[in-house]
Amino acid sequence: MSHQNFILHKPYGYLSQFIYELKRKKKLLGELHEFPKGTMAIGRLDEDSEGLLLLTTDGKMSEIIRSKKVDKEYYVQVDGIITQEAIDKMKMGVEIGFNGTKYITKRCESFLIEETPNFGLRGKKIRDERHGPTSWASIIVNEGKFRQVRKMTAAVGFPTLRLVRVRIGNVHLDNLQSGEVIEVSDFQIEM
Repeated sequence: MSHQNFILHKPYGYLSQFIYELKRKKKLLGELHEFPKGTMAIGRLDEDSEGLLLLTTDGKMSEIIRSKKVDKEYYVQVDGIITQEAIDKMKMGVEIGFNGTKYITKRCESFLIEETPNFGLRGKKIRDERHGPTSWASIIVNEGKFRQVRKMTAAVGFPTLRLVRVRIGNVHLDNLQSGEVIEVSDFQIEM
């Protein structure tokens, strides 16, 4: 049986799912493209996060990509001018809350981003410049605890204002525009 695979630039304000059972109206992935029956998102991006999301009809592929063998890279815009000291702390692992207990994140890669990435405007304004400066950093993890990247930046004193996933393994967001979907034969994920 042949499977279908998709690369999506998930916009701000969408859930990483096709069905939402609760009463409040939410924007779902099916509104962005006519996906075939049985399509699933590989991993998740929160409603207020954006960027690279892979979708497939192949459950085995989903399992491989969600494994700890595959790096996920995020660009985060944080409140304030993030310091090298904060970056170094995140690299070593920081304590965050997870499922009601304390958790130390695994070592990761992280670095400052000097130039503001060109992701275009977000669906909802982040905040006014009068509230002080912001800066960008890259965080590369291979684990995915609930809201982990946001908790990591907060743990070092720089809360996340905007989060964009730019890479999963060797699949990059590149110039894919917000809401754009492309179908690919396979993801060719290197581990």
